[in-house]
Amino acid sequence: MKPDIIQSIKYQFKKLTNSNISQYQIKKFILPIIEYINYSPYNKFLISGSQGIGKTTLLKIIEIILKKKFNKRILNLSLDDFYFDKKEREKLAINIHSLLKTRSVPGTHDIVYLLKTIKKFNHSMYPIKLPLFNKLSDSRQKKYKIIKEKCDILILEGWCVGCPPISRNYLLSNINSLERQFDNNGKWRKFYNKQLKNKYLKVFREFNSIIYLKAPSFTHVINWRVKQENYLRKINKKNKSSGMSANEITIFVQYFEKISKWMLKKMPDLADIVIYVSKNQKISRIKKTIRKF
Repeated sequence: MKPDIIQSIKYQFKKLTNSNISQYQIKKFILPIIEYINYSPYNKFLISGSQGIGKTTLLKIIEIILKKKFNKRILNLSLDDFYFDKKEREKLAINIHSLLKTRSVPGTHDIVYLLKTIKKFNHSMYPIKLPLFNKLSDSRQKKYKIIKEKCDILILEGWCVGCPPISRNYLLSNINSLERQFDNNGKWRKFYNKQLKNKYLKVFREFNSIIYLKAPSFTHVINWRVKQENYLRKINKKNKSSGMSANEITIFVQYFEKISKWMLKKMPDLADIVIYVSKNQKISRIKKTIRKF
């Protein structure tokens, strides 16, 4: 690739993260991912990985470079934007389990809306109306993002995308205080695992390829999530009082712990590209595995 692409990536990375990335990192890790997507015979990709690991930053760089340098438009979907609003989650909490009041596990997303959006991409049905979710206010925004021009590539990024169903033994073993205190009979876990097996699998099967960002361990996720929350406050100055404290985040990540740990075990064998991320959130290596579809 041309030197101007490397400079463009450096600029965008600095703009998005307020930190620098070396030319070595770009050549060794970022460019191969962009090339993989650009030259792939497929046009639908999943990008998954734990909270705060850098999925959004990576996707934004991919989106910008493919548009500017290769004239390809990406329809960028974030699973987080498809979370149900508070009122809808409160209904789930009343009808199924109290823990579903919190946005988190499979079953708290509007999968019907997501599948309709994917269908519109498949059949070039534009404009496409995308929801926007505000994490600080914990609610879906009233405005939508409207995609008017036809897109060449569809990418869905999310913390649990591509996750296989969890084995019964691991699912029902209590690994944190949230499970012990509020889901000792496993009803909540059985519900979201059933969602993974059915509705979410239907979404994942729409895609041709999986790119997985692998954390060194789950212990780093809390620190990354705190860092992410601080960043959200910074860019949403009007809502400085909103959001979660470090203690609240420690509790919040327990909702994601079981699935995240399961993915750390299983996803390296399922993904086409595994991006190994160090504790300081830098890519240490990547592994490519070409699967047969």
